[in-house]
Amino acid sequence: MFHEYLYKPLFNALIFLYENVSFGDMGIAIILLTIFVRVILFPIFYKSIKNQTLMQKLQPALQKIQHDHKHDKEKQARATMELYKQHKVNPFSSIFLLLAQLPVLFALLQVFNNFYKLPLEELVKDLYGFLSRPEIINFQFLNLIDLKSSSMLIVVLAAIAQYFQGKLALPKQNKDEKNGALSANLTKQMVFIGPLISLMILWSLPAAIGIYWLTSSIFSVVQQIYINKKIAKEEESDPLLKQAGIKY
Repeated sequence: MFHEYLYKPLFNALIFLYENVSFGDMGIAIILLTIFVRVILFPIFYKSIKNQTLMQKLQPALQKIQHDHKHDKEKQARATMELYKQHKVNPFSSIFLLLAQLPVLFALLQVFNNFYKLPLEELVKDLYGFLSRPEIINFQFLNLIDLKSSSMLIVVLAAIAQYFQGKLALPKQNKDEKNGALSANLTKQMVFIGPLISLMILWSLPAAIGIYWLTSSIFSVVQQIYINKKIAKEEESDPLLKQAGIKY
């Protein structure tokens, strides 16, 4: 099912873009396919990021509950669930939404991975009958980067884009807020840890996967800017968000 309903449609979409839209440049085809997939998955990403933001806004109220019921774990749990219910927040929704995205992302990675591992005659066996089979595939992105080899330029650009996306996702806290909170410190550290992990993962992978990662990260930056503006508007009409005093 994974091969038939995820891998093959994405593979055929990539070949279609390569043959008809990208001027015979596989790098451009990968960029276009990545943007297409991210647009399709935008509602899932939006819900996930918005839920994470609301969870951050509710931290002061959660800390108060923990303080008021520190000797009664049962009351603490009930009050916490009531708070989530009141503000329509599911603390586990981000995990579920991430799991919903993973099959598509794994399929995309497998498509790009197979392009440099399998010969063309093996690849085209998964083409739909109505698509023309390319006689040769150009693995030079803009005639500058070999998509089958690793590219430090693409890796560094992907890490930089991911860093900026992480910075945009961070709320700007007031000066009188406690900067030593564990959750806040962990969130700030992830802004740097994420790009470092990207560097380690992409270092030895072909540039085809790096271009996908870079395009997805740039899309995430634009998406985060859009979401921040939407949340800022909602904050004006939501007493809870306005009271929290967290700006983006």
